[in-house]
Amino acid sequence: MAQGRTGRPEARRRGEPEKREFDEVVVKIYRCATVVKGGRRFSFSALVVVGDRNGRVGVGYGKAPEVPTAVEKARKIATQSMKPITRQGTTIPHRITMKYGAAKVVLVPASPGTGVIAGASVRPVLELSGIHDVLTKSYGSNSPKNLVRATHKALTSLLNRQQVAEHRGVEIAG
Repeated sequence: MAQGRTGRPEARRRGEPEKREFDEVVVKIYRCATVVKGGRRFSFSALVVVGDRNGRVGVGYGKAPEVPTAVEKARKIATQSMKPITRQGTTIPHRITMKYGAAKVVLVPASPGTGVIAGASVRPVLELSGIHDVLTKSYGSNSPKNLVRATHKALTSLLNRQQVAEHRGVEIAG
């Protein structure tokens, strides 16, 4: 990016947003109030998913007195927690069930063209990881925190054929 006389990138000087290498989605903003002598004091927390849409995704949860600060903290935590996931074309290699807290998520591979069939909390994790065809079902708690973490945990637990063969100590033909 070209730099101007101030030493700052020109895009920033003109007010254009800087291009980031990862996409991010704010899944939910939580507001917490504590009652003090003078009234209520609010604090905020943000649940953010960050991914490169090419096999890496992370989840972050940040808290702060202001919303933008909470989102920035969560984005930083999500970027640090990014992990690679195993994909098979545009879908996942096998069915997986994962539980986090009281939330349980089932991910099922789907044929090309199906799309991401998922709820509002699970969808960003799948889309930002680069998965285009998958079916999902959630059971138990519908808390976005637990659903997002269960989905992230399920994606990072996926294994391809070679990893399964190594783990079992056998050869897979074909």
